[in-house]
Order: sequence, then C-alpha cells, then structure tokens
Amino acid sequence: MAAILAKKLGMTQVFLEDGRVERVTVLEAGPCPVTGIRTHERDGYEAVQLAFGATKEKALTKPEIGHLKKAGAPPMRHLREFRDEAGELQVGDVVTVDAFTPGDKVKISGTSKGKGFAGTIKRHNFASGPKSHGSHNIRKPGSIGASATPSRVFKGIRGPGQMGNERVTQRGLEVVQVMAGENVLLVRGAVPGPRGGTVEVRTDG
Repeated sequence: MAAILAKKLGMTQVFLEDGRVERVTVLEAGPCPVTGIRTHERDGYEAVQLAFGATKEKALTKPEIGHLKKAGAPPMRHLREFRDEAGELQVGDVVTVDAFTPGDKVKISGTSKGKGFAGTIKRHNFASGPKSHGSHNIRKPGSIGASATPSRVFKGIRGPGQMGNERVTQRGLEVVQVMAGENVLLVRGAVPGPRGGTVEVRTDG
C-alpha cells in the first residue's frame, strides 16, 4: 500500500512504446514529509499524516508551525491523514513518487469542480418534457409526491440545488509513468477537481 498528496496540473497525452496514445492526468506528487503517526495503542486507529504544498510561515498558525517544526518539516499548506498506510514509516521520513510503479492501480480523491445552482436535468440527468404542442413543462422536474397522502415530500427526493464542490473518489485509475526527477505521476484517465487542486492518491486494492 502507498499514499501521497499531489497537485493536479492538467491533462495531456503520451505515446507508449507500442505506438498507442494514452490520455493521462499530470500530477505533481510530493515530496510529502511524514508529520505524524497514529497507533491503536495511543489513538485508537492506525494512520500516517503527510504534509504537502510549500508555503510561507506567515500563512500558517503558530500551532501549525510548531507541529511541523516538531516533525522536522518545512512550512506546508496541507496536512492529510491516510488510514492503514503507515507501514514502516516514521516521523521525519519523506514519501515520494518512488512509492509507485507503472501499472499500479490507484484511487484518487479530491474536491470536484463547483458548478453552482443547477436544475434537475443538469444535476441528476432527468429527462426533459415534450418540446412541442404548447408544452410548458420542458425543464421542470415533474411530480415530487402525492397530495393528500402522505401530505408531504419524502426526504431524499432529488431536486435542484448546489452541484459539484463535493468530495469525489475516482477508482480504477492506473499509473502510466513515474517521473521521479520531476516528482510527477502520469495517471490514465480523469481526476476529480480543477487544475491546481490538491488530491489524495492511494493504491487501490
């Protein structure tokens, strides 16, 4: 098992040795210093805490600065815990892209692009109404419940509202290339979030 924090740089394509073209997402992954280890005896669960994203001290609070200095890490913007990924890691170690190899299956978690307020057709893929013969029900959601019984709308009914800007995990992705010198991972397929967004990369399985 391996885990690392990364920044999404965008998408491109690479040509493989057999001539096939691969559409890949470029991730700037690590280096991530280990800033904490959680154990069953002390914390009730096992996890490793990684830091990512160099920043200035003035952008952090005093407790954050003290926590990073105690672990021997420079000022970092992001801290994330990965459950059951500690292995033999210790505070002060650094996780790099070398933890991954081409062909590894990974799952990547991030915050999806926010799309604002959206209707049911865009948000939930509802079908539209008839578009001819004087119809006034083209993009409306339709009935959301009976009137007399139960005299209310059940919880969980899909409707219009905020779309996107939520945590998404994309599984079944594959590492195509590891560029250790540039701290870059090339992953087949699309990754949640906008360019510049921070994502969590874990081996899947």
